Amino acid sequence: MSGVLILSLSTVIVKVIGLAYKIPMLSYLGAEGMGYFNSAYEIYALLCVISTAGLPVALSMLIAARRERDTQKQEAFGSIRRIYRSALCIFLILGGGGTALMLAFAKPISLWIGNEGAFLCVLAIAPALFCVCFSSAVRGYFQGFHRMAPTAISQLIEAFGKLIFGVWFASIALKKGMDIPSVAAFAVLGLSLGTLLSSLYLFLLKAADPNRQERVSLIAEKEQPFSTLLRIAVPITVSSAVLNVTRLIDMTLIMRRLQTAGMSAAEANAIYGSYTTLAVPVFGLIPSLITPISLALVPKLSAAIESRSREEEAMVTDRSIRVAVLFAMPASMGIAVYARPILSLLFSGEEEAIAVAAPLLSLLGFSILFSGLITTTNAILQSYRCTGKPILSMAVGAVVKIVTAYGLIGIPSVGVYGAPISTFFCNLTVTAMNFYFLGICVPKGQRVSGFFRVWCKPLAASSFAILGSLAVYLPMERWTENGTVAFLSAVVTAVLVYGIFALLLRIVTEEDIALLPMGTQLLNRWKHFGENRKKPRTDG
Repeated sequence: MSGVLILSLSTVIVKVIGLAYKIPMLSYLGAEGMGYFNSAYEIYALLCVISTAGLPVALSMLIAARRERDTQKQEAFGSIRRIYRSALCIFLILGGGGTALMLAFAKPISLWIGNEGAFLCVLAIAPALFCVCFSSAVRGYFQGFHRMAPTAISQLIEAFGKLIFGVWFASIALKKGMDIPSVAAFAVLGLSLGTLLSSLYLFLLKAADPNRQERVSLIAEKEQPFSTLLRIAVPITVSSAVLNVTRLIDMTLIMRRLQTAGMSAAEANAIYGSYTTLAVPVFGLIPSLITPISLALVPKLSAAIESRSREEEAMVTDRSIRVAVLFAMPASMGIAVYARPILSLLFSGEEEAIAVAAPLLSLLGFSILFSGLITTTNAILQSYRCTGKPILSMAVGAVVKIVTAYGLIGIPSVGVYGAPISTFFCNLTVTAMNFYFLGICVPKGQRVSGFFRVWCKPLAASSFAILGSLAVYLPMERWTENGTVAFLSAVVTAVLVYGIFALLLRIVTEEDIALLPMGTQLLNRWKHFGENRKKPRTDG
């Protein structure tokens, strides 16, 4: 839980920085320029997932399991060093190959996605892939030791670098009178520089790591790190890549199907830019906050499985799913209800783009719960080495996405709304299949809590929170005529109501609070406070 808290806090800051970055970028580039920017970024994200999604998880799993297995420190660190070197070699090959691929085929890639103007952006983002691959190797190493701070700090460095240099480079390009595709490429170049600074920090941190001085053990092993890493990483990578492919499906189908329905390429690009710049980042905020749960879960659960600690396995599995539902369910309902106020607060002055993105975000809100659970359930299945199951569920979900998106976006009365609707059906399908696979792969003694505790109680608390917030928001919006004040008051009300009902319904237990940093001290202080209130007064 400490690792989850560290990564969650850093993720919140990174997402805030990301939104802060998009606000000036939208004013510099407009919806059209953001379409070029996001098109290149989706290509980069897919190659980045292929290169880095599975290996950091596999690396942290093997390191955590090896630390639990080996009793002598010298033997443990010798084995860990061999695992890390094998992973680093794979990372650098993938990063170099991916960067070369993007540089060599930038023009054909841009033509393939139906957005030729993104050519310069693809070139500008290519070097970032190599830096991210190196960073992922070092992050996986430290996560295997349950050290989440290096990942968190490196993410912050990358985000701040993207914000500062991206905005700076874009402003310079605008002052020089460059066209929109060129300005977008300069903004992307700032992102690449941010990843370079992040990888430099991790390089220095790893160089100073005291464990690197340990002599490599010469004890022969039956299992080679290289083959073991690939055997674990490839299925994880494939399942993660399928999820990113669905985002590419959105991009390609929106661009092509809207043009088929009669729109020009510029109009389709502007709609795609509004959707991906405003709606998609807000939609991705909550699932990205749940991602730290899976990052901290995998090494912890792998160590418990290796030590055959059934009680520890049950605790980690159960609480991971419950925490994911606790975060995602109220957020899913809240974003579906308050999509327009959220976008108006974040992107004030961009009324035309907000008008396009707000109803799309409302529809995406229904998918947030399932998107968060996909990340957590995938991590549990991967920890139990059932790595083929997520591939199957993600592949079926991708097929559902393609069929529904292609059919719906091509209907003139539905249009771009088909994209978030197809996302909902895709995520629902994957989540249902993953829970079915959990019933097969997870031992009976480690099954999660009952349906009522995991689903019904959070649903009741979330419903009361939304109703309470609407009771504040609707009259305040009429009386004050200030949507921002009304919305912020509604958010505070929702949080308070949800917290009260979470305690009343015992969704959050004392055991859960005790796992948090300083949790035991907080519980002791609360009990001491309660005991003092119960004591009779003797002062007359």
